[in-house]
Parts: sequence; structure tokens; C-alpha cells
Amino acid sequence: MSDPLNPQQVVLHFLDFMEKRDLVAAHALLAEGFEMVFPGPVKPASLEQLVAWARDRYRYVRKTFEHVDCMASAPGQAVVYCSGTLHGAWTDGTPFEGIRFIDRFEVQGLKIVHQSVWNDMALHLPGQS
Repeated sequence: MSDPLNPQQVVLHFLDFMEKRDLVAAHALLAEGFEMVFPGPVKPASLEQLVAWARDRYRYVRKTFEHVDCMASAPGQAVVYCSGTLHGAWTDGTPFEGIRFIDRFEVQGLKIVHQSVWNDMALHLPGQS
């Protein structure tokens, strides 16, 4: 990866690394004390814990981006919103698609300090009504 030039690129590189499960590269984009919150609320303490939690939900998930918006919140700080749909395969291999998501990232000094995730995956999980 070439050096990211702006917060939006940092976030997009991070999401790409997470899809590929390149946790070493993804971790390099995180600030000390990085926090993440997923629906539930699920608050994994590490990227490894997030991957382990996700393993019971799906085989893989990919994002189709409809919008990526970046706004400065203070000098050297930005908030990046990514939204679109998820597609992938459940643990039994059944494909899914069209699940809405929004990710909100706080970036300081080109490092991600916080990620909040909203999506409709729980509405589509096999065995859920």
C-alpha cells in the first residue's frame, strides 16, 4: 500500500484489508486505543476478536459502496461515513446480498480512532424471523 493521502483513503484501505483478513495491514491504520462498536452492541477488543465473532455469522462479507463522505471535524481530525450494501455468504454457504450498512469512522492524524457500524444483517440472519 502506498502512503494514504487523506482520511477517506485511510478508511477505504482499512476496509479493504479487513475484507482480505490482512489484520496486520489493517492494524497499522489504527490509533492506540482504537474502539469499534457493532450492532448489538458488540464491542470487540481487537480485530482478531471481531473476526472470531464474525466467523459464527458468515463465511465472508463484502461491501458495495454507494457513498463515502469525509468531513473535517477539527485540524488533523475527520469523520468518514461509508454507506451501501453488503453481500457475501452465510456460514452454510448460502449467498446473501443487498443488506444495508453505514460505517462511521473518526480519524486523527491519519489513524482510525473509532468505528461505529450499523447494518441490517440481524434482520437477514438464517433462522431469524
